[in-house]
Amino acid sequence: MDGAPREEQEPAQLRRLRRLVTVLTATMIVGCLVVIVVLVIRLADRSPALPQVIELPDGAAAVALTQGPGWYAVVTDDDRILIYDRMTGTLRQTVRVTSGE
Repeated sequence: MDGAPREEQEPAQLRRLRRLVTVLTATMIVGCLVVIVVLVIRLADRSPALPQVIELPDGAAAVALTQGPGWYAVVTDDDRILIYDRMTGTLRQTVRVTSGE
């Protein structure tokens, strides 16, 4: 014959395996990109920051603070919950806490 090396055909199973690995690699890359994009979107979603100073009524001292969308609340040592508007900082509502005893 002519002395040139003959190229052998790769088996069908090997071709299928090669395609499968390529598809799975592409799927992993797309999945990682989706996770990164979702994390960036979620972490970039910033609500208005809490104020540096919260004016409490005379004689009240803060015991706890909690926040929700559009509001934040301060629990005071005289058993009140003061709910403030997050955007304006104005007092929206005062809730008196009574013990059940």
